[in-house]
This record gives sequence, C-alpha cells and structure tokens, in this order.
Amino acid sequence: AGRSEYGASFYPVLLNDLIPYIDANFRTKTDRENRAMAGLSWGGHQTFDVVLQNLDKFAWMGTFSGAIFGLDVKTAYDGVFANADEFNKKIHYLYMNWGTDDFVNSQSIVDNLRQMGIKVDSSVSQGTGHEFLTWRRGLHEFIPHIFKK
Repeated sequence: AGRSEYGASFYPVLLNDLIPYIDANFRTKTDRENRAMAGLSWGGHQTFDVVLQNLDKFAWMGTFSGAIFGLDVKTAYDGVFANADEFNKKIHYLYMNWGTDDFVNSQSIVDNLRQMGIKVDSSVSQGTGHEFLTWRRGLHEFIPHIFKK
C-alpha cells in the first residue's frame, strides 16, 4: 500500500467506532459544528485525510508539523479546495504550525492555499524542530480559535 496509506486502517475506526462511542457515552454535541480534529506529525497528515474527506463530520482542523508532503492543493482530496468560498463556509478554522528547525515546513502549502482563497492561519515556532515544544506552542495558538464563529 505504501507510505501514503500508512495508518489508513485508523480512519474507519475513528469514524465508525470511536466517535460514535464517545457521543454515546459522554455528554457531547454531535454535529459537525462542534467537532474538531488536530494532529501532530503523521497525525497532521491523518487530520487532513480524515477531515477533508468527511466535511459532513468536522468544521475545525489543525496540524502541528503535519507530515503533508507533495500536496497539490488544486486537485488534492477530490478538489476540496477548488471552491474557496464553499470550503471556507465548511471549515471554520484551518491552522498549521511548524518549527524553524523542523524538517516539516508547511509554508508552501499555506501560501498555495491562500492563493486559492482558502482561509488558513499559521505560525512558525522560533528555534524549535519536530518536537513537543513546537506542538505545545502551536496548540496554544490553535485552541482559542476553535468552536467560535
């Protein structure tokens, strides 16, 4: 299956088992407007995969040093970014962060998304690499923006 499918078996478990279990056993708001997903490193890649293929289930997303390589924003995920107005209505907040010394650098993705009219917020953690300090700083920036319209 190759690296692009690495962890793909997690997606149906998350969508068909974990989310319904949480909604059945905890006091949650179950609509997409009240569901976010974020991930660090490969979890950032998985966040893109899951959210962008399930816009009926999520309205907020973030990646922290997200392992998102070679993304052609014009065609990725069945062209989900092609209609910026529609995308921006569905995803209320898209955030990406990475460190100055990180081997993951999402600046070109952020730039390409912005050129297409996609609203994306980003930050670069100064003096950090692919590490928890980068991700903690990113989480600190991300959290205040979710579940607010």
